[in-house]
Amino acid sequence: MTYATLADRAAIMAEKPWEDRNQPKTMYELLHRTTTAHGGRPAVTFQMFSDPDAPAETLSWSELHDQTCRTANLFRSLGVGENDVVAYLMPNSTETVLTYLGGQIAGIVNPINPLLDAEHIGGILRETGAKVLVTLRAFPKTDIAQKAAEAVKLAPNVKTVVEVDLLRYMTGLKKLIIPLIRPKVPVSHNAKVIDFNKSIAKQPTKLTFADSTGDRVAAYFHTGGTTGLPKIVQHKYSGIIYNAWLGDRLLFKPEDVQICPLPLFHVFATIVSLGASLGSGAHYVLPTPAGYRGDGVFDNFWKLIERHKVTFMITVPTAIAALMQRPVNADISSLQLAFCGSAPLPVELYKRFEQSAKVTICEGYGLTEATCLVSINPPDGEKKIGSIGFPFPYTDVKIFDHVTHEECGTDQIGEICLSSPGVNMGATYTEAAKNADLYYPGDLGPTQYLRTGDLGRIDADGYLWITGRAKDLIIRSGHNIDPAEIEEALAGHPKIAFAGAIGQPDSYAGELPCAYVELIDGAEATVEELMAFAKEKIHERAAHPKHLEILDELPKTAVGKIFKPDLRKRAITRVYNEALAAAGLAAEVVEVVEDKKLGLVAKLARTGEVDDEAVATCLGAHTRPWAWAA
Repeated sequence: MTYATLADRAAIMAEKPWEDRNQPKTMYELLHRTTTAHGGRPAVTFQMFSDPDAPAETLSWSELHDQTCRTANLFRSLGVGENDVVAYLMPNSTETVLTYLGGQIAGIVNPINPLLDAEHIGGILRETGAKVLVTLRAFPKTDIAQKAAEAVKLAPNVKTVVEVDLLRYMTGLKKLIIPLIRPKVPVSHNAKVIDFNKSIAKQPTKLTFADSTGDRVAAYFHTGGTTGLPKIVQHKYSGIIYNAWLGDRLLFKPEDVQICPLPLFHVFATIVSLGASLGSGAHYVLPTPAGYRGDGVFDNFWKLIERHKVTFMITVPTAIAALMQRPVNADISSLQLAFCGSAPLPVELYKRFEQSAKVTICEGYGLTEATCLVSINPPDGEKKIGSIGFPFPYTDVKIFDHVTHEECGTDQIGEICLSSPGVNMGATYTEAAKNADLYYPGDLGPTQYLRTGDLGRIDADGYLWITGRAKDLIIRSGHNIDPAEIEEALAGHPKIAFAGAIGQPDSYAGELPCAYVELIDGAEATVEELMAFAKEKIHERAAHPKHLEILDELPKTAVGKIFKPDLRKRAITRVYNEALAAAGLAAEVVEVVEDKKLGLVAKLARTGEVDDEAVATCLGAHTRPWAWAA
């Protein structure tokens, strides 16, 4: 059946309750079922380089099944039981897919963002109690091996490091030269180090241990971007399989080919995209270890679509913006749909993409805490540009007033809350204290809803709209300002590619609106021009930016979201240094750090003789704390 209207959604749910759908209970059951149905068909393709003629490695479903079993067997042989953790710090590769699947068959898999610093990575390894870490062997032009060695030193619970050598993907002179220039990584930890491919080759292609007998926690994903203190979200088989079922039932056929240039440490690439292929048998293509960030990926993207006869592309707004600055220089007639998530897509960018690529975009919504998928603009129905569609079958979304906890009416803005098979209710985070106040209506009713932290509304047609983040609210003298209002206005300027709005510290109002923008390639604009445009387009006077800055590139996470903690750090540094200079005090902010209890803290250094009390008086007028740097 098509999936076009709320009536279609209701019809699917009317067929039977979710619990009666007889879905696989474990990841191994899911993989085995798909292999039985589609064994000889291509399952996963990985391409080391973006050149459309570069070599590519493809595993059939049968080959993927066998290699995954070998990987799971290896982890069990290393002492990994159902409650033990296999972490991986990896770029995209065939081995990363095998680790993701094999890790959750043998135990609990824990993908980690390689862009984090070593101390942060070590903190995640300690918090999850990881017993095994899969990572890269030292390789040119990447520091992942170096970070891994430092992180394992900080996490003595890691007993084995399993190294993947990308040299096996090299050909010609590169294969000869790389061993000569391979970086030397000093190892000061006590973990045993083994080779991934040599080790799994010794394992049988059938599981050597009994599969799990039912539902359990199978994955840990950390939230947050490239700095800060993460929360660890725990995903059960049932939530992962629910996402796979959605991909099979609503989006993909076995003949489909999806290209996913997103990182395999993120739920969008793993739970959603790879999960959809696991559910449907569709072919899953990974271009380069760094995905969209890989050398030449944007320049060659349309040719990669042509090469692999891609029917479905996984993307994010920042990638769409980059692709729109390049000509469609290949036959992309196979491409039927683009699924865009991770952040709201500006309306003008949506229109430009559909006009240039002749491909429909389906905006969707999900979050790590819900094992991802929540809603989608229906593939076969009306797509309201700017909305995130209506909820998937068996997902119930409500909007609650985040002060009164009462349910909001049509088009009333409140906090988006949800219940679904993907929500691990009561145990969303590994740390019990972090689950406090995470659900509505608490003890007030039998049905619980996960609080997303996103502000939104549901219109008269049942479509969901995100209006901002509850924690992103700019509070100016007690007046709440939604940063999305500022960002949407600035995004309408023809020279602006992206905009991020935050509240900068202010000694009088507490916070004032502050905006940072990134221009499209080759564009030139002045701050005065953009400020005038913002004032014209933003109707609420209190929301007019008091500071606007043009950056070469806005800070973004690996999946393309604008990373606001970095913008807040930048604003705190500027505002505090201006205040110190205006007061004639010989001190300056040298960094802004994340403190577990205090949040962002400005660290100061003396630049001359200075009265500590005068500094305290000067900065005490602001709400953000400060401290002298060590």
